[in-house]
Amino acid sequence: MSGTETKPPMKPTDVDVLIIGAGPAGAMAAAQLQRGGFKLLVVEKQTFPRFVIGESLLPHTMDLLKEVGLLEVVEKCDFMKKTGAVFMRGNQVCNFDFANQSGAGWSYTYQVPRAEFDKAVADAVQARGVDFRYGHSVAAVNFSDAHAEVALDQPDGTQRKVTARFVLDCSGYGRVLPRLLDLEAPSKYPVRESLFTHVTGDVRPPEREQGKIWVCVHPGGAWIWIIPFSNGHTSVGVVATPEFFAHFPGEPAEQLRAIVMSDPNAAARLADMQFVFPPQRIKGYACSVKKFFGPQFALAGNATEFLDPVFSSGVTLAMESGLRAAQVLTRQLQGQPVDWQTEYADHVMQGVNTFRAYVSAWYDDRLPTILFASQRNPDIMRQICSVLAGYVWDKSNPYVTQADRALGLLAKISGTMARAATD
Repeated sequence: MSGTETKPPMKPTDVDVLIIGAGPAGAMAAAQLQRGGFKLLVVEKQTFPRFVIGESLLPHTMDLLKEVGLLEVVEKCDFMKKTGAVFMRGNQVCNFDFANQSGAGWSYTYQVPRAEFDKAVADAVQARGVDFRYGHSVAAVNFSDAHAEVALDQPDGTQRKVTARFVLDCSGYGRVLPRLLDLEAPSKYPVRESLFTHVTGDVRPPEREQGKIWVCVHPGGAWIWIIPFSNGHTSVGVVATPEFFAHFPGEPAEQLRAIVMSDPNAAARLADMQFVFPPQRIKGYACSVKKFFGPQFALAGNATEFLDPVFSSGVTLAMESGLRAAQVLTRQLQGQPVDWQTEYADHVMQGVNTFRAYVSAWYDDRLPTILFASQRNPDIMRQICSVLAGYVWDKSNPYVTQADRALGLLAKISGTMARAATD
């Protein structure tokens, strides 16, 4: 189904749940809530397909897609199969294969152009009878003890009000309710920027290695992602501080090419790259909120927190939070007692905080010290691999439950061994 199809005018009506955003979090929530027989309305400001980054899935997303009956839809899309992640720094390499995890997680997932992935998933949920309204944006929302009243700006320029028993904000970078309800909170991370595009001319490794994401540590301190797609295009992006980018003057295309060509690993693979579209930039992407829920609303996906793209955690956290919110909300709407803090917010923050520990360790050099150590414990690397596969709710894994402490201790041991080897 097309996101631009003509529909009859929306009449003022009551719905059980208004979902803001048709991306991964919104689609997951809608798929789960539809099973409960609730009357849903999904409103999306843009029309699908639309470009967005966050193109490298993690294996845990396969569990989530299967949970709501959407895995077969994605499997039929012929996306590039992703079997792991390769970290590179000069002549140092750490190659993770998702077949070598400590737990029983999926051994693969997909590299997905998000325009195609998001539309396929949303269309599948819409085909189940869920009402999707594209080109609709939320102008205002007011909550009472019984319901929420939402003002929607429609594609024809008119505005219409809809009442809902509950509003679930899955608006991603749009962060609708955080803006309207003054829930925005500053991120604790330093300001970083990403500069990215899609390219052709990527010289890919063979066979099983072809679909792995590459993360190249640039000699100047930035890092570069290389994500191959099955359509022959490759997503290429640089993440760095504004100070790093200042060393590469010129227009964005000149900057991106110069940065990529000045990293030995990226340059060897992308020497013949041609840009599919002009490079785009996102500044200060990290964000947070004061709270995840209120009496008639909850936030899911990037409407809550976004950390950093280095471990491709965004879509996994979005889908997990969308599903979890829908599960808790289902019981609430059925009249059962629920505790949004323990059942939802604490659960989501378990995953966020685990990834946060790894993001912090990446940028303060503890994780690179571990990944590029000359000697690595195979059992520990399998546990870390499970985290990088998205299994950040597995409390049997000490590199989940004690992530910050475990990474700090391991980095200290790895650093000591490296210094001893050079003495």
